Amino acid sequence: MKSIPSTSYSVHFNEHCYKELNVYLEASNFSKIFILVDTNTHTHCLPKFLSNIDCDTAFEIIEMEAGEVHKTLETCYQIWKSLSDLDGDRKSLIINLGGGVVTDLGGFVASTFKRGVRFVNVPTSLLSMVDASVGGKTGVDLGTIKNQIGVINFSDMVLVDVSFLETLPAEEMRSGLAEMLKHGLIKDADYWNRLCNLKSLDYSELGGLIHESIIIKNEVVIRDPNEHGERKQLNFGHTLGHAIESYCLDNPAMQTLLHGEAIAAGMIMEGYLSVKTCGLPESALNEIKNTLKSIYGSVDFTENDKSSIIELLKYDKKNSHGQVKYALLESIGSCKIDILVDDNLVNEAFLFYAQ
Repeated sequence: MKSIPSTSYSVHFNEHCYKELNVYLEASNFSKIFILVDTNTHTHCLPKFLSNIDCDTAFEIIEMEAGEVHKTLETCYQIWKSLSDLDGDRKSLIINLGGGVVTDLGGFVASTFKRGVRFVNVPTSLLSMVDASVGGKTGVDLGTIKNQIGVINFSDMVLVDVSFLETLPAEEMRSGLAEMLKHGLIKDADYWNRLCNLKSLDYSELGGLIHESIIIKNEVVIRDPNEHGERKQLNFGHTLGHAIESYCLDNPAMQTLLHGEAIAAGMIMEGYLSVKTCGLPESALNEIKNTLKSIYGSVDFTENDKSSIIELLKYDKKNSHGQVKYALLESIGSCKIDILVDDNLVNEAFLFYAQ
């Protein structure tokens, strides 16, 4: 697969990504190289990664706990302290080897340590390959409120080795598929249709589709790197989806949802809002609902759950002047931004999702 040039870096794939990394390391003369992993990628991904690196500089491994609940400022503090204790300086490099939690948090740590050191992202989950790999968004959660603290700052390169997907459980693969489906819904009806017709999530068949998904997101980011306009389209399903994800994280009575599972629910509900406000055909909405429910099933929400989730909408990053703004569909493959929606319609969207 060909490398994909982005704003100030490139995304490289499979065997070629290690060649690019080795050339980069040889040319850069870093004082220290730190590899951030979580407890899963330390075991399943780090040995293969290190076996492909040819570098005279010694590596320091820093490990964090796996999972969204550890995407916090407290984890950042522990990593900043480790970097300092291990004599990290402004000529150090941080390589973030992991899923979206590791790349988001690691990018934020790198962007703020010593007022900023260089970093490389190596996404190892399907979700992080097609989402966190592109766009420069770094950050952490504030309590259970998603991605409230962070900066936009681009890595020096992104390395996508599809073979890391062999280590993922099926639910993590489905979680990543949700973002790929979203890319089709907002930008490319043909891509959506091909994903809907996938017979399985066999990693060996996904390489080309992953490449296409990254291209779709990358083209949006290049045109609007700081999310002033078009890039907001990438938030389709995320206004309600993030609120659902945060609520489930914070409520012991609820099943904790993976990101893609929450976003799938959000896309169905925001599809309903799209029909009511943007003219999305009902036939398209039913197609979206049937497809996503066949993959992700349903989550049961009580009236109290719904009111609590709606209250969380005020924390969405797209909001301004106290107004909740949505990215919604005009059709499959076309999206509008900054749509205001009455709370009564949001309640209706929950009812539609439950049917």
